[in-house]
Amino acid sequence: MPSPPLIVLAGATGHLGTRIARALRDRDARVRALVRKDGPADAAARLRKSGATVAAVDYDDVDGLAQACKGAICVVSALSGLRDVVLDAQTLLLGAAIKAGVPRFIPSDYAIDFPKMPLGYNRNLDLRREFHERLDRAPIAATSILNGMFMDMLTGQAPVVLFRIRRVLVWGNPDQLMDFTTIDDTAEFTAAAALDPATPRFLRIAGDVASARGLCDIASAATGERFRLLRPGSLSRFEKVIKVTRLLAPGGDDVYPPWQGMQYMHNMLDGRVKLDPLDNDRYPGMRWTTVRDVLAAHVKKNGSK
Repeated sequence: MPSPPLIVLAGATGHLGTRIARALRDRDARVRALVRKDGPADAAARLRKSGATVAAVDYDDVDGLAQACKGAICVVSALSGLRDVVLDAQTLLLGAAIKAGVPRFIPSDYAIDFPKMPLGYNRNLDLRREFHERLDRAPIAATSILNGMFMDMLTGQAPVVLFRIRRVLVWGNPDQLMDFTTIDDTAEFTAAAALDPATPRFLRIAGDVASARGLCDIASAATGERFRLLRPGSLSRFEKVIKVTRLLAPGGDDVYPPWQGMQYMHNMLDGRVKLDPLDNDRYPGMRWTTVRDVLAAHVKKNGSK
């Protein structure tokens, strides 16, 4: 009997990476999780407990990385960071995958349809575009998975659904449709794609699609209280607010300072990054979590305020 397929996973200790590892194990794949040699021991222990094997690596050692990638049918990146990670470390990982003869690579994209955007509109996504230039020249098949915004952020991290004052914040057009997918659903789809030898260059998914006006209706149904729109101004005004926020609180080396999250929301409300067409039906059996599911679970656990 042949051995189950091997997937090499980078960034396996992060929020998304741990879920991808679990989803791959649920599909009976072998998982070799790459962790930095100086990484936390407890994170590596949790990965081993989940059934993954752990390879401690140095991203500056391409030969060692290549050895860790050997035998895999796909290298999946869930690395998160700025230039030193998304561009530099991921480029070394790509080179190692090629050197090891791995046929496929999934980069750490997991975002809105940023290839449609002009440069300069989002710092973090510009780094991914720059990596794509290297990836598309490389002799390896690549698949980017685009999922909109992580739906989980609607319960607090992204100030969109404002439970305390029963408002949904929107700049510009309140009827602009936006894409949302939970971290768990993104991980499950990524696991399926990693095991699929026939994936195209891009796969686009959305657990739910809603406008700000639609989010008002969803939040009202989830809480039993009426939500209304909070509309402070146009997208051009929002852009000015972002510039001022970045000037006053640049965030240094933070991956997600407040202005970065504001840039992301501006991009979604702009409309150019809307995911279309969606590939939700590519893997039968997936149940997609809706925004109402997430908000209702949040209210059940924490109350409407």
